[in-house]
Amino acid sequence: MSAAAPRVERRTRANGIELAWDSFGDPGAPPMLLVMGLGAQMVAWDDAFCARLAEAGGLRVIRFDNRDIGHSTYLTHLGVPDIQALMLDAMAGRALQVPYTLRDMAADCVGLLDALGIARAHVVGASMGGAIGQELCIHHAHRLLSFTSIMSTTGAPGLPPPTPEAMAMLFSPSPTNFEAYLPHYAKVWRVLRGPSAFPLDEARDTERAQLVFLRGLNPPGVARQLAAILASGNRGPALRGVRVPTLVIHGDADPLVPVACGVDVADAIPGATLLRIPRMGHALPVSMWPQIVEAIAGHAGRHPDA
Repeated sequence: MSAAAPRVERRTRANGIELAWDSFGDPGAPPMLLVMGLGAQMVAWDDAFCARLAEAGGLRVIRFDNRDIGHSTYLTHLGVPDIQALMLDAMAGRALQVPYTLRDMAADCVGLLDALGIARAHVVGASMGGAIGQELCIHHAHRLLSFTSIMSTTGAPGLPPPTPEAMAMLFSPSPTNFEAYLPHYAKVWRVLRGPSAFPLDEARDTERAQLVFLRGLNPPGVARQLAAILASGNRGPALRGVRVPTLVIHGDADPLVPVACGVDVADAIPGATLLRIPRMGHALPVSMWPQIVEAIAGHAGRHPDA
């Protein structure tokens, strides 16, 4: 199947749940697993971005819906966590009781690779997906050929927080009807993209919002994912023992996960390379795809048998 050929979305049993996924590129090419962030469906990895990545790297690019989002299993029976109470517990240094952790979500990735018959893969994670990728590096390093962390953090205390505007977007509830969801979606991404204008992305907000809305929203699932982030703590010390070849990509205008967090990831993982992208916020703008795709594909190409 070529990168431009039609794809069929599949649901595959993995780690005791079902994960929805599809892929781009030759099924026999080296595999690359894309892991998305908090509340983001796999389609946040844009079709055209994935096709470019598959072509540039000669890769089989696989994207999937994390648990509790999109077309993957909703863990409704686990209840809805009290995020405010969890944040207070975290600030007080108390242990957090949560439905699942990022380590569990990393196990989902391993389960998907197992189900697809993939022994080792390049892994690319964005935001929360980068933190999940870090958990993979820590606990399942033998399954990774390389790792690319985009706009993520180690979770270390003392790192700069989000801007107030970005924090407000993080906790802004999604409307349940499309007429209200569309302006909400556009507002969220205007903030997360940072202070620069990205007209190519703004022009596609309606199409992207409709796709996300029609695939299905799951606010309780987003709360469970957020609880997983809060409970997963500081990965910095464990990352110092990681030997997976790592590329860190971070925008210097990120309002949600400031660039100092990306610097910290690169400092924590021995031998990691840091790519700072001017004007990039907490998003993958169309105008920056060539630079991002070249960096990811080049990193994977340098580590075919790591």
